[in-house]
Amino acid sequence: MKMIIAYIRPEMLEDVKKELDARKVHRMSVSRAKGCGQQKGYVESYRGLKKEVNLLPKLRLEIAVNDDFVDITVDAILKAARTGNAGDGKIFVLPIEDCIRIRTGDRGPDAIGGDSKYVGVGK
Repeated sequence: MKMIIAYIRPEMLEDVKKELDARKVHRMSVSRAKGCGQQKGYVESYRGLKKEVNLLPKLRLEIAVNDDFVDITVDAILKAARTGNAGDGKIFVLPIEDCIRIRTGDRGPDAIGGDSKYVGVGK
C-alpha cells in the first residue's frame, strides 16, 4: 500500500481528475497548499509598495492506493499535470503501514479499495 502525495497547479485539477477517472482511480483528498521551489515566485506592486510573493498557490492531492495502482496513478498525474514549465509540482510516493476502513473495520489493502460496491483502486 502506498500514499501518493502530489502538489499540482490549481488549474490542472480537472484534467488530473479526468485522467485518474479514466484509469479507475476514483478516491482522493484535495486540499489547498502554498509553496515555492524552482519557480521562486514573483514581485507585485500594491499602492506603490513592492512585495515579493514566493509562496504560490498549489493543490495537494492525497491518494492511497494498493501497490499495483502506484504506476497507473503516478502516470496519470504526470500526463495531466505536466506543462513542461517550472512550477508544475511534485509527486511523492510513501509507504503506508496500515489502513483501516472505519465503516467496516476492514484493514490493509481491502480497506483501501476492496469494497465491491465501488469500481476503483485495488479491485
